[in-house]
Amino acid sequence: MSAAARKICLLGDFAVGKTSLIRRFVEGRFDESYLSTIGVQISRRKVAIEAPQAAELNLYVWDTAGSEPFTAVVRSYYQGARGAILVCDLTRPDTLHSLEKYVREVSAVNRSMAFVVVGNKVDLAGQREISDSMLAEAAQQYHAPCFLSSARTGENVEQAFQVLATQLL
Repeated sequence: MSAAARKICLLGDFAVGKTSLIRRFVEGRFDESYLSTIGVQISRRKVAIEAPQAAELNLYVWDTAGSEPFTAVVRSYYQGARGAILVCDLTRPDTLHSLEKYVREVSAVNRSMAFVVVGNKVDLAGQREISDSMLAEAAQQYHAPCFLSSARTGENVEQAFQVLATQLL
């Protein structure tokens, strides 16, 4: 069976962990050093979907800096994407509120986008400022499932990408 290709984006503010989530998903590793994404980085991983029907997807995961204004560059980043993971940092409440901006921007380009909401950095429990209910409320607003994740430990990273991939069949 040949694998269909699907473009997905990770959306969220600067330093919420988008690149680290991608690295954990694609390469199975976490890097403690922080490197800001400049421009666009594209990664690929083939995923097997079991249900509702067995299939393989090549996920092309697009990563960009989270602080760029809505420009022609950003519009082209969203063009052709079928799904997005909306990422917030559980230690920074402003990053949860910013997700609305990203949904609005991507919806202006693609109205049929599938979303998954990820509250990242769950391993920093002592610094956490976004509650489960706050995250669930945001996810409900975007008609999306939500996950508490940690790029550092790998908690729920695979699951978030798998759920999004299943929505793209």
